[in-house]
Amino acid sequence: MDFFSDFSMTIDGVAVRAAQTVPVRNPATGTDFASAPRAGEDNLNAAVAAAQRALPAWKTLGVEGRRQRLMAFADAIRDHVEELSSLFTREQGRPLAFARSEIQLSAAWLAGVAGQDFGPEIVEETAERRVELHHEPIGVVGAIVPWNFPVLLAMWKIAPALLAGNTMVLKPSPFTPLCALKLGELSRDLLPPGVFNVVSGDDALGPMMTAHPGIQKISFTGSTETGKKVMAAAARDLKRLTLELGGNDAAIVMPDVDVDAVAQQIFNGAFFNSAQICIATKRLYIHEDIYDALRDRLHAIARAAPIGDGAQQGVMFGPVQNEPQYRKVLALIDEARNAGLTLLQGAEAPQGGYFIPIILVDNPPETARVVEEEAFGPVLPLLKFSDVEDAIARANDSPYGLAGAVWSKDVQRAVEIAGRLETGTVWINQNLQTAPHIPFAGAKQSGFGVENGRAGLLEFTQSKTIFIPKTANC
Repeated sequence: MDFFSDFSMTIDGVAVRAAQTVPVRNPATGTDFASAPRAGEDNLNAAVAAAQRALPAWKTLGVEGRRQRLMAFADAIRDHVEELSSLFTREQGRPLAFARSEIQLSAAWLAGVAGQDFGPEIVEETAERRVELHHEPIGVVGAIVPWNFPVLLAMWKIAPALLAGNTMVLKPSPFTPLCALKLGELSRDLLPPGVFNVVSGDDALGPMMTAHPGIQKISFTGSTETGKKVMAAAARDLKRLTLELGGNDAAIVMPDVDVDAVAQQIFNGAFFNSAQICIATKRLYIHEDIYDALRDRLHAIARAAPIGDGAQQGVMFGPVQNEPQYRKVLALIDEARNAGLTLLQGAEAPQGGYFIPIILVDNPPETARVVEEEAFGPVLPLLKFSDVEDAIARANDSPYGLAGAVWSKDVQRAVEIAGRLETGTVWINQNLQTAPHIPFAGAKQSGFGVENGRAGLLEFTQSKTIFIPKTANC
């Protein structure tokens, strides 16, 4: 298998190329280094048809049979961690050590979900009857994956959908299609033809998928703006939906914390993956008693954090992944600077590629765009508060509600604050924590539906209630 120059789609268990291609750019250099197939409508139709044909046998195989095949798939990913990690860094930009972590975690995630159970539930048992709740596959699932975590977030969809007995058509981002295409290639000898299809393309492919009558469910991770378009398209034939959308996540830091003890954790929770994480801290509310100390400590960490090509040893932060996002983040920084806001800059970013230095914005007004909008890049507003009630209100004053965090030595008080944050997830004295067995969901315009855990697995099933009499009465 050539991991670095030969890229093909997987449709019905075989390699498929396309008449046209999409260039793939290394964000650390700003230059194209590979190309991926650009699927047309005929390719999508073929992938959906293959998934439809494979569905009955995959469903009949049963949970244990599907589990064994998914475990083998996880092993295959583990066998190719180094190649996938290197390819990941080239197309996504994240430093190699962290790219390797995502590949390893993705394999573990697949195995972790594959080990879950979702057998029938007995909801009533009397002398006269038993009522069972069964969870059956929905059908063909269309999975649309973003560029910030192109392998792990694909696995959030692949693992539960296939374990539940569905078949899949996966579409990676046009900015990061290569690792997903290699997942498809690895699956060809492990999964029955048509069970797992991978098609790559440009921005036209997503709308074709959401409108396709042969797809029964769409699982989408991306921006809220695009999520609304997905929802509108899916309404035409009432497709099932799971939408994990944008966030402008707030963290509240109480005055009793040890600044030196928590600063690095808070920094990592805001800037890991160059802050291109939907659940990263995007607004940091700091009590006035410790504001200056924490601000200065975060600034010192930023100044010492090396930024550069992720393929180089010792680099902690890579580039923004693509040019449109790079331009958007630069515009946000320029607007903040032109508005007279105080910007505290971290280490210098190298020239070339889509590098942006880490920027802390020192106590901007709540109405600043850098506060109201999700930057999805290495920019963090630091916001001072004196009254925790005010901090909670400001944190909740957002159309988004994906995740949040509370930092305090008084854990019980932190739990009370967490209970009042309007988000799907709240961490206390930690951040960015997820696991295959822990449900994850957004509130407000951060999406709906659940990923991960038993609840996330059941999102890929259709409930069927069966009433069973204890005696034959007909």
